[in-house]
Amino acid sequence: MYNILPYTKKRAKILNVNILSSKNKNKKIDVYDKNWNFITSIGARGYLDYPTYLKYYGKKIADQRKKLYKMRHNKDRFKSGTAGYYADKLLW
Repeated sequence: MYNILPYTKKRAKILNVNILSSKNKNKKIDVYDKNWNFITSIGARGYLDYPTYLKYYGKKIADQRKKLYKMRHNKDRFKSGTAGYYADKLLW
């Protein structure tokens, strides 16, 4: 089970969505709208995300990884309501 860190909880509140650890064994987080209707699952297990990098490696490494993530996912992170959008906004 993925431990949702305060960084992600704060960002979920800003986006006005609810989040829980994912029921999907391959994902980290399930995203729900404000009425608890399922939207998508995000974050592949086995890979680190920005708050995890911050926690274990510090801001410098986390910022480098964030930049690389955003470059790599530039095509799918701007389509509102998609898994890529929520992964970008909540985990990076």
